[in-house]
Amino acid sequence: MDTDSNKQNFIGTSETQLRERFTNWKPYRIHQIFNWVYHYGCRDFSKMTNLSKTMRAQLNDHFYFSTPRVENKTHSQDGSIKYLLKLDDGALIESVWMPSDSRKTLCISTQVGCRLNCSFCLTASLGLKRNLTAAEIIGQCMAINEDLSQDEAITNVVFMGMGEPLDNLGPVVDALRLMTAPEAMRMSTRKVTVSTSGLVDKINEFQKENIHINLAISLNATDDQTRDRLMPINKKYPIKALMDCLKNYPLKPQRRHTIEYVLLEGINDSIDDARRLAKWLKGIPCKINLIPFNSFTRSEYRPPADKKTLKFQDYLIGQNFSAFIRQNRATDILGACGQLAAESQKTSCV
Repeated sequence: MDTDSNKQNFIGTSETQLRERFTNWKPYRIHQIFNWVYHYGCRDFSKMTNLSKTMRAQLNDHFYFSTPRVENKTHSQDGSIKYLLKLDDGALIESVWMPSDSRKTLCISTQVGCRLNCSFCLTASLGLKRNLTAAEIIGQCMAINEDLSQDEAITNVVFMGMGEPLDNLGPVVDALRLMTAPEAMRMSTRKVTVSTSGLVDKINEFQKENIHINLAISLNATDDQTRDRLMPINKKYPIKALMDCLKNYPLKPQRRHTIEYVLLEGINDSIDDARRLAKWLKGIPCKINLIPFNSFTRSEYRPPADKKTLKFQDYLIGQNFSAFIRQNRATDILGACGQLAAESQKTSCV
C-alpha cells in the first residue's frame, strides 16, 4: 500500500472533494470511478479502462487505497462473527456481522472508544481515543465483505458499534452518502440505521443533511434522574428536549424512529417505567426495541426476569405501540449491545 504523505486515501473521499480537486472533470467521470471502486472492487486506477490514461495517471498521483485490516475474528454459537480490525495507525476497533434468514447485518464502529461514559456500556471503559475517518467507517464494510462469501455479503448496516455516531458527524455523513449513493455502494436508505444516545443539537444538524436513513435513539430510562445516572449526556439533553426534537424530526411516509431501551433489573424495568415511556412517546412515530441487558464482568447491572420483560412489553402493546424484545446477538463472544471494547478485549481475541 502506497501511503505517500502527498496522497489521500481514495476510500471515503466524497464526490465534492473529487470535484474540487479535478474541476474540469464531468460528474459522470467521478461516478464511473466510484463504480469501479465500490461496485467492482477495483483497487488499481490503471485498470479503469473507460477513463483516459491522463485521468488514470492523475488519480494515481493523488490517491492510494487502504481499508482496515482484519486482525482476528471470533465466531459466536449463533453464527455471528466479531471482527477485530486494525487501522493504519495501529488503532483497533470491532465490528460484528450478524446473519439471519432475511438479512446479513453488519454493526460498525464510528470512534475508537467513546466519550459519553454510559454506565452500562463496555466501550465507555476505553474513553475516547479518536474519531474514525469516513474511510475507516465504510472500510469496515468493504474489508469484511471481502472476507465473506458472496452468499454472506452484507445487506444491512447499523451504526451501533464503538462510539457515538453523531459525535463524529462529518465523517459519518460522508460515509453515509457513499454507502447509499447509486454510483457507489448502492445500499437502500431503509437498510441503514444510525444509533444515537440523544445529542439533540447533532440530530438537528443531521436532519439538514437530507439523508433519509433510519435513526435509533438509545433512551434507556423514563425519568431524568435515572437517565442522568445511566447516560450522563442526559444532563445536557434531558428527556423532554430529546422527545421534542424527535417530534419535530421530518420523516418520510411509512418511516418510524426506533427507540432502544436496555432493560436493567430494578433500575428501569417497572410498570411505572412502561407507563412513563408510553407517555413520552405519544405522538412520535416509532417502534420500541426492548433489550434485556447482557451482563459482563465488572458490570453492576443485571437483566430483569423474562416474566418482567414480557409484562413491560405487554403494557406497551396494550397502549398501541409496536414493541419488540430484541435478543442480543454474539453474547458469548462479547459482541452484543454495549459490549464492544477492542483494546481491553484484544488479548482474548487473538
